[in-house]
Order: sequence, then C-alpha cells, then structure tokens
Amino acid sequence: MIVLKSQDEIERMAEACRIAAEALEEIRKMIAPGITTMELDKFAESFIVSRSAAPAFKGYRGYPASLCTSVNEQVVHGIPSMTRLKPGDIVSLDLGVYYRGFYGDTAATFPVGYVSNTAKKLIAVTAEALNAGIESAVIGNYVFDISSAVQKYVEENRFSVVKNFVGHGIGRELHEEPQIPNFVPNSREGMGAAIMEGMTLAIEPMVNAGTWEVSILDDGWTAVTKDGSLSAHFEHTVAVTKNGPKALTKLDL
Repeated sequence: MIVLKSQDEIERMAEACRIAAEALEEIRKMIAPGITTMELDKFAESFIVSRSAAPAFKGYRGYPASLCTSVNEQVVHGIPSMTRLKPGDIVSLDLGVYYRGFYGDTAATFPVGYVSNTAKKLIAVTAEALNAGIESAVIGNYVFDISSAVQKYVEENRFSVVKNFVGHGIGRELHEEPQIPNFVPNSREGMGAAIMEGMTLAIEPMVNAGTWEVSILDDGWTAVTKDGSLSAHFEHTVAVTKNGPKALTKLDL
C-alpha cells in the first residue's frame, strides 16, 4: 500500500532529509587519499547523533554500520573498513537518517583526487540520470516514466543501469511502496503506480560503466559489478507536490 503524506508530514520528513544532506556534505569534505571508509562511517554516525537523530541503516536487517561506502567496482552496500582510499578511486556514499518519526535517504558518488575520464563521465551521467528521474515524478505520470527517463539517459551515454536493486517509497518506514526500478522491463506489462500528490520517493539510479550484472561478496552485503567495471550511485528523497517534485535531500531548499 502506498502511503500518501500530508503537507505537515512532508515538512517533518524534510527535517530528517536535511540532516542526511548535511551529513553527506560534511563527509564529502573529508574524502581524500589515505582516509579509511571506517573513519567516514564513524564521522557520519557522530554527526547524525549530534543532531538528535539516529542512523537509519545501522542494525537494519543486520547491517553493521551507519554508512554504506562502495568503492570503484562496488555498486551498493559496501561495508566500511580500514581500507584506505587511493588517488583515482571513486566512492559511493549512501546514508539514511531517522528523525522525529520519519526517514530521509540520500547517496552520491565522489572522486578521490584525480580520476579517469571514464570515472568523471560515469559520475556525471549518474547524477543527471537522477535528475531526469526526479523531473518525471510529476502528478499524472507513472513509475514507468521515472524508470524510462533514468534508463534512457544512461543508455544514451553508453552505460548500463543495475537491475538488481531499485528505488522505493519512504516515510515512516525506510522502505515503503512503490518500488522504483531504474529500467523498464522488456514486457512493459503495466505502468507501475500512478504518481500522486503526497507520495515520497527515494529515487536512486545505480549505473555501471560495463555490464549491468552484479555479484554479492561473501560478507552478504557488498554488491560488485560482475566484470569489475566502475559503478556510481546517486539518490534523493523526493516529495511529489502540486507544484512539481521537490528533492528534500538537496541543501539548496
């Protein structure tokens, strides 16, 4: 069941989203060769708690950290460790916040120092694919339209969208209906849910430089590209309003 939010609920949800956005921005400033992903995780948790909020991911279905840190060929759900970032790496950071009864969820991929042209393009295309998806989250459209916009932009730029993981509704629960694929199934059976005022959606394209296929490492969490190619991930929590989609995890609100 899709849970529509009132204007008051969206405003309260925006508070959780702002904490998530501010945390991600502060972590971004720390990214440099030599820092460990565990250090980024510890800072993320400390920052979130300092805002009287709670890390949404820690303990969720057994996940052991507050931040997902996915490096290079890691797609999503990378577990922070003592591994140090190196020049030329890219790192995808995904974090969630729980505050006053609502969740906010956001992600972005960042370069570590100078990176290859492929890495630069992959990051830029994934960010723009997210924007294309958000722009399609308007009343009268369907989830199909979000999925189609993301896939079209990615494939026009000769990358591939991951099909194993999807975006989702979000609100009082971290994961709510509807699911939001970043691709259109070949069968095109149905358009998915209609986009309605009051929906709150976590739209999150995951894009690979090579094949869309992924494998899961022995830790049971970390997804990696099957061919070892680079992967990027961007996400915003978006509210559907009568005036259009509003990305609650953007800091320029």
